[in-house]
Amino acid sequence: MDIVAHTLWVGAGLTLASRRAPVPPAVIGASLALAALPDLLHLVPLVVWWLVGDGNFAALRQYMAALPGHEPAMPPAVHLWSHHLHCLMHSAPVAGLATVLLWPLRRIVKLPLLAWWSHIVIDVFTHSAEFYPVPVLYPVTYRGFDGLAWNTPWFMVFNYAALTAVGVWLLRSRRARRS
Repeated sequence: MDIVAHTLWVGAGLTLASRRAPVPPAVIGASLALAALPDLLHLVPLVVWWLVGDGNFAALRQYMAALPGHEPAMPPAVHLWSHHLHCLMHSAPVAGLATVLLWPLRRIVKLPLLAWWSHIVIDVFTHSAEFYPVPVLYPVTYRGFDGLAWNTPWFMVFNYAALTAVGVWLLRSRRARRS
């Protein structure tokens, strides 16, 4: 799924959660950040290459829009770091370890961790073998589930129509609760 949709779905979930109990702004911010972070963190090596190496913004932009196998040429270290950061942030064992370590410490991390998990679970089913399969069991294996590519036009329309419907329902139900 695309970064915007991940963030919007988590935002809808936070809206529902805030109806049961207040959600602190820091938790909202951390949750929205962790909903997007798995698709953003792997860009850090490219940004560093652009800012302090001989990379350029055009290569970064080309990488962000590239289809598999059509990524721009980049130094092997940049490619390696980018690849492993992507794998780490989409890994159930890594997220599981973080959850086991952080969940008991502070109640405040529960929603952000759930946002991260939602990103992983959604991506497992919305990435195909041809379009960046999610290595959900990394570092045990690089294999991913062959799901439906999120950029399939009918799925994009369906996903954003569902987000719109949920948004309208959230607005209407909020107004009904106030009356």
